[in-house]
Amino acid sequence: MATDSQRRSELQRASADLMQSRDQFVATMGALEHELTRTLDWRAWVSSRPRMALSIAFTIGLLLGRKR
Repeated sequence: MATDSQRRSELQRASADLMQSRDQFVATMGALEHELTRTLDWRAWVSSRPRMALSIAFTIGLLLGRKR
């Protein structure tokens, strides 16, 4: 049988492991949120590919402006 001090020690280790896992999870989720925000930011996409963005906008304008 484990003594009280051994149980407390095990509980402290488990608590520390749980806190470490939580911190890693929070850091991972923060990095994922940052990457997702950066990936879906249309302004950054347009500024990194201005010619392509202009071509796409021009093409959409032509398609929407066409008379049928």
